[in-house]
Amino acid sequence: MSVRDLTILGCSSQQPTRRRNHGAYLLRWNEEGLLFDPGEGTQRQFIFADVAPTCVTRIFVSHFHGDHCLGLGSMLMRLNLDKVTHPIHVYYPASGKKYFDRLRYGTIYHETINVVEHPVSKEGLVEDDGKFRIEATFLEHGVENIAWRITEPDTLKMDKKKLAATGLKGLAIKKLVETGRSGDVTLEDVSWVRKGDSFAVVIDTRMCSQAIEIARGAKMLLCESTYLEEHRKLARKHFHLTAKEAATIAKEAGVKMLVLTHFSARYLDLDLFEEQARPIFPNTFAADDLKRFQFERG
Repeated sequence: MSVRDLTILGCSSQQPTRRRNHGAYLLRWNEEGLLFDPGEGTQRQFIFADVAPTCVTRIFVSHFHGDHCLGLGSMLMRLNLDKVTHPIHVYYPASGKKYFDRLRYGTIYHETINVVEHPVSKEGLVEDDGKFRIEATFLEHGVENIAWRITEPDTLKMDKKKLAATGLKGLAIKKLVETGRSGDVTLEDVSWVRKGDSFAVVIDTRMCSQAIEIARGAKMLLCESTYLEEHRKLARKHFHLTAKEAATIAKEAGVKMLVLTHFSARYLDLDLFEEQARPIFPNTFAADDLKRFQFERG
């Protein structure tokens, strides 16, 4: 079984600290590496996390504030240096195309990797390539800023006891799988559909209905919580969330697990974020640099 986990490469907001790097998040899932919002220093954080950058297959940029994208250029150059042969798909707000180009071509290097751009200009389905269904919605942050939802395909699972009870064997089972019927037995009689898991990312926004809808029913929600409740006015002013607001989104969306991140540099104790969020949504965890969360198959 392939690795399924979320690695926190950084969890700070605009200003990094001595212990927290600019934000960046790697989700290893179904033999792919999905990298979200690579801030400054992301390439080096891979070294500390003991993860090879070459695992990255897709990069998502929510918006083009520096703490969410300044590591993009160096990550592309690193993948180029490592001579990866797989395509690197990059998803970003179409309105930020000029910033994307500046980051991609900010220095002199001979590009050999295949970068596949996916500029997003409207909400809804961005791509469904059979491996993942990728959806987007626009949040409330003062600039165009995208929340992402990634869903794996549903899979057909055989009920071994029911299959054994039919007495079917060998070629009869093959026919059942290929055609949906073998004699009087239908595929539905001996199988069930496992719904694909979903992962949602809500980074940099005020409280809004879009954040709830994009996360609805997700197995894991990675959500910004820049401020604690005592600084709620600052959160509103700067288009951000508090830990309690992030927990409210998780509760109303009915997610299974909430990971808080994007913490203001003013806070030293990240346990306080869990303390404020858990009365609303108990299965909440604060991110921290190099921390890993299992994204187990459910």
